[in-house]
Amino acid sequence: MSTLLKDLYSLAFYKQLADTLQKTIPSTDKKKFLEKIFIPAFADYELKERMAHTAHVLHHFLPKDYSKAAPLLLKFTDQIKMNGPAASSIEYLFLPEYIYLYGLDHYTASVTAMEKLTQFITCEFAIRHFIIRYEDKMIPKMLEWSTHKSRHVRRLATEGCRPRLPWAMALPKLKKDPAPILPILENLKQDSCEIVRRSVANNLNDISKDNPAIALRIAKKWKGLSAETDAIIKHGLRTLLKAGNATVLSFYKLTADHFKLSNFKIHTPTVAIGSYLEFGFTLENTSKKTQTLRLEYAVYYLKNNGSLSKKVFKISERDLLSGEKISVHRRQSFKPITTRVFYTGKHQLSVIMNGKETKSLPFHLV
Repeated sequence: MSTLLKDLYSLAFYKQLADTLQKTIPSTDKKKFLEKIFIPAFADYELKERMAHTAHVLHHFLPKDYSKAAPLLLKFTDQIKMNGPAASSIEYLFLPEYIYLYGLDHYTASVTAMEKLTQFITCEFAIRHFIIRYEDKMIPKMLEWSTHKSRHVRRLATEGCRPRLPWAMALPKLKKDPAPILPILENLKQDSCEIVRRSVANNLNDISKDNPAIALRIAKKWKGLSAETDAIIKHGLRTLLKAGNATVLSFYKLTADHFKLSNFKIHTPTVAIGSYLEFGFTLENTSKKTQTLRLEYAVYYLKNNGSLSKKVFKISERDLLSGEKISVHRRQSFKPITTRVFYTGKHQLSVIMNGKETKSLPFHLV
């Protein structure tokens, strides 16, 4: 069985989709629907291409008048739900894709549809096009949604306006100035639902990449309000923590002054692609009192142009008693992955204690 996400768009999926569409619109020709889906180019389409293609094909069977098509899209969604697919199954992202592709000129009908549709499949990607086109209306609407009874709509309110949402277009104006969306985060910082609070944290982390001072101001304001807000700001400041930002380290009272590193060794100085880098070291708290230790390591990956690209990995965050010693042994995978290309040659590794980085050690990838 294929493990590629694009193969969620299978023959079986489309046959069921055609049956469901015919129940929604009895005049649907199921054979014609499948013919339009499985054009010669379909086999080479990747996930997002198949998603958009499905939306385009659906357009052939829905009314060309969007004001009539949008209610039918929701009726179609209700019929899909009757078949019992898991909520948020990504193959159904073609539904909000349809709203973006064909409803961008129809603000009211599309926003009404997304409010309902996101309770089945997230509209966080589609809504960004509407934010860019209709920011003056869309941001107030999302602020309204931040008090919605549905946790899915509340999550859309914060996830959809993230300045740097992964796998989606960025929102340049909000990257430059996130002020319009801060009231949304304020409303949701103590939300009863964890997935909503996690979205707030991710939004805060996005903000920290372009506006660290704003993120820190929010963190200082929220710190100590509750265990939930403390968790949000810790997750929301993670990029600054990984970068060793001095203000954030000071905010959490993290200092490396009382930690002694010894026996830092790379046990596999030559690593074959497909295997593991192994290394270890010893750490001691030389202070007379318990100290908090945020422990990380950095891999400096060799790039194709000969430069190095730093990637930080967290090991743990814990308290060490006065005089306590710990021995750390880690393995870092160099098995091929889709998100990184490994190049043979000299790479480097370092240890990071509360933001303070040790001198790196070399290893060779072969």
